[in-house]
Amino acid sequence: MSYDLLFTGGRVLDPGSGRDAVLDVAVSGGRIAAVAAGLPREAAREVVDVAGRLVTPGLVDLHTHVHPGATYWGIEPDPVAWCSGVTTWVDAGSAGAYALPALRRAIGGYQVRVPVLLNISAVGLTGRTGESRDLAHCDTDLAVATVAAHRDLVVGIKARIDAETVGPHGLEPLRRALAVARACELPLMVHIGAAPPTVGELLPLLRAGDVVTHCASGIALGRGGLDPALRRAYDAGVLFDLGHGSGGFAFDVLEAQLAAGMPPHTVSTDLHGRSLHGPVFDLPTTMAKLLAAGLTLAQVVAAATVAPARALALAAGTGTLAEGVPADLAVFAVEPGPFPVADVHGRRRTAPLRLRNEATYLAGRLLPPRLPAPPPPWIPLTAAQRTALAARDRRIRDLLTTPLVTPDDLADQFPRPPDR
Repeated sequence: MSYDLLFTGGRVLDPGSGRDAVLDVAVSGGRIAAVAAGLPREAAREVVDVAGRLVTPGLVDLHTHVHPGATYWGIEPDPVAWCSGVTTWVDAGSAGAYALPALRRAIGGYQVRVPVLLNISAVGLTGRTGESRDLAHCDTDLAVATVAAHRDLVVGIKARIDAETVGPHGLEPLRRALAVARACELPLMVHIGAAPPTVGELLPLLRAGDVVTHCASGIALGRGGLDPALRRAYDAGVLFDLGHGSGGFAFDVLEAQLAAGMPPHTVSTDLHGRSLHGPVFDLPTTMAKLLAAGLTLAQVVAAATVAPARALALAAGTGTLAEGVPADLAVFAVEPGPFPVADVHGRRRTAPLRLRNEATYLAGRLLPPRLPAPPPPWIPLTAAQRTALAARDRRIRDLLTTPLVTPDDLADQFPRPPDR
C-alpha cells in the first residue's frame, strides 16, 4: 500500500473513533487510508513528523457566520481556518430564503466546508437584528421550498428568539421554524437571548435533537443559569450548544450547569464580525475556556468534532479520522498553562493548557495562509483592539517587505553560458 501523506508519531485524539494514543495517520487520495502504530515510512510519498503534537479530526464549528459583504455579521472563514484547525464551518442562519442562492455562490469560493442552517426569516441576517419583526418574512411554505431546492446544502433550520429579533410576535417565529423543521425532517437551532420570550416559555416547544445555542448565556438565563425548563429540556434530549459569540457565554452560568450535570453537548464560537477580534478569537480559544471550567481535553475535542457532526447528521466521516473518510485533520501544539481566559462579561478563569494550531488539512491538502480582511466600519472596536490590529498589520507588512533570504541563499536558476 502506498500513501500520499503519512503523519508519524503524534498523539491521535479522535473521540469519534475511540482513539487516544500515539499513532500514525496515512492519507491516500484525500482520504484516511490507515490509522495505526508503526506504519511504513517508505510507503509514503511525503512524511510529516508530528511527534510531540496532538492530531485531531478537522474541527467542526456548529455556529458561525460566513457571509461577509451581504450580512451585518459575516466573516471570511479561510483566514481563520488555516490557523485554527476548523475545517467545517456551520453557517447558523446568515441567509434565509431570499439570500440562500447568494450564500451558496459565496461558499463555492471558500476552501472549507460550509453546511448551512436556513434562517426562518427570509431576510436572514442582513441587519444586526429584527429579522422576524415582520411575520411576512417568516413564510413557512417558502422556507420548505427553499430547503427542497438546496437539500444538499441545508442541514437544519435557525431561529433567533429574543425581544429585539421577534418584537411583539413572541413565540410565533419559533412555531413557524418548528413547522419547517418538522416538514423537512431537520433539526432546529434556537438562539436564546434577552426576554421576552423567556427560556421557560420556549424550551418546552423544542424536540429531542433540536439545539439551543448560547446555552450558558447570562443574558438569557440570569445569574443562576438553572431555570427548571433547562433541566427538563436537557433530559428530554434537547442539545445544548455553547455558542460563545459576543454576548452569549458567562462562566458562572456554565459552571452552574456543569455542577447540575448538564455539560454542553457541543462547543461552538458563534464567530462573526463582532466576536472575531475578541472575546471569541477562534475555536481553540473557546475550547480552552471549557478546559478552564473543568472539562477534560477529550471531552472538549469531542464537543468540537464528532458531537456537532452527529447533531446535524453531517456528511459521513465528518469529525472523525475513521478509515475511508475525507482526510480533514488538524495538528496542534499542546502548550501547558496557566492561561487567563475571559467570558463575554470579562469574568476570568485560568485554562490549564491551550491548543495552538500548527497545520490544518482539508481532504489531505494543507490549507495555505490567508490574510484576514479589515473589520467593516460598523463593527464596534475598543481603542486597544484598533491598536492591536494596526500593530498586526505593521508586523505583516514588515515580514512581507523584507527579502525572504539573503543573496547567499539563492541559486543561479538560469546560468549564463561560458564565455567563448
